[in-house]
Amino acid sequence: MTRRTRAIIHPEALRHNLAQARHAAPQSRVMAVIKADGYGHGLLRVAAALRRADAFAVTCLEEAIPLREAGYAHPILLLSGPFEPSELEACRRYRLDIVVHAPWQVELLEAASAGRALSVWLKIDSGMHRLGLMPEQVPELHRRLTGCAAVNTHIRLITHMACADDRADHSSTPEQLRRFAVASEGLGGERSLANSASVLGWPETHADWVRPGIMLYGVDPFCDALAERPVLQPAMTLCSPLMAVRHVAAGARIGYGGTWSCPEDMPVGVVAIGYGDGYPRHAPSGTPLLVNGHRSRLLGRVSMDLICIDLRGLEQQVQVGDDVVLWGRGLPVEQIAALSGTIGYELLCGVSPRVYREVEDGHGQGPE
Repeated sequence: MTRRTRAIIHPEALRHNLAQARHAAPQSRVMAVIKADGYGHGLLRVAAALRRADAFAVTCLEEAIPLREAGYAHPILLLSGPFEPSELEACRRYRLDIVVHAPWQVELLEAASAGRALSVWLKIDSGMHRLGLMPEQVPELHRRLTGCAAVNTHIRLITHMACADDRADHSSTPEQLRRFAVASEGLGGERSLANSASVLGWPETHADWVRPGIMLYGVDPFCDALAERPVLQPAMTLCSPLMAVRHVAAGARIGYGGTWSCPEDMPVGVVAIGYGDGYPRHAPSGTPLLVNGHRSRLLGRVSMDLICIDLRGLEQQVQVGDDVVLWGRGLPVEQIAALSGTIGYELLCGVSPRVYREVEDGHGQGPE
């Protein structure tokens, strides 16, 4: 590693956040959601830190198979289910649970060849209107799955909460709960409804299994302004060195387009990070960052490889080579995301392959 632009992964924070999920839902089993390369933290790295979870959830076979090949015996759920018939044999071979969200998937299972019965989670659309069976479809398709030789008769039920992140919205989540209860009335099997926001804010959704995702990575899942916030620890700190300090005259304009002008003669720092690394191009001037632990701010537009920062008042505290924290410990990623018009999920998942991943215990992994 020569550039020293890196994402430091904190396994202890992942374990802490898993413990917070268990504390919030003590009667439920925990299915850790580690899709999208563990939300940008590294699939196997995250799985190792969260090995005490009761199960893992991923999106597709390409995420599930490496977990099995690495020796994880946990139940692994494919949240999108099979995309085509050829995937069923791989699901059997790797002992994967599948979500069934559409009639065509039921037909696919009915036409499947004999073999190991698959564990199915039947997805109900309780109000998000993305994937899932409409409530009126559930009884008949559940009956067909129960009689299907390719399906384990212990069918579980699953749904997803659309607005649990807004605790000021007092109607949406209760209405989804009601619809789910009506659609699943009289059906056996375990239930799973709760995402991160539901785990922390809606105990009535906890049921048999909870599915924390973003909270495991230390990101506050709530979008509302209520004062009570979860006690989570960031699992990634994105940082890069201060590579130059420029002394710039009053009136000089900084960066592409010259969108920020120096109000006085001042020191300007240059940091080795940009949108080519996953730092958001739409981060505005004034976006906070930490230089050697001291608060600073972004100046001008984000470039592909570089940003400029305000070093007024910090010349005696910082020097070339000092680490600049873009988000993570001391600076929540959701704060940077909000200023950039996006969400913490996108920033974490968008850290580019050229950024070196360094695990806090000293073992790193280069560009991936």
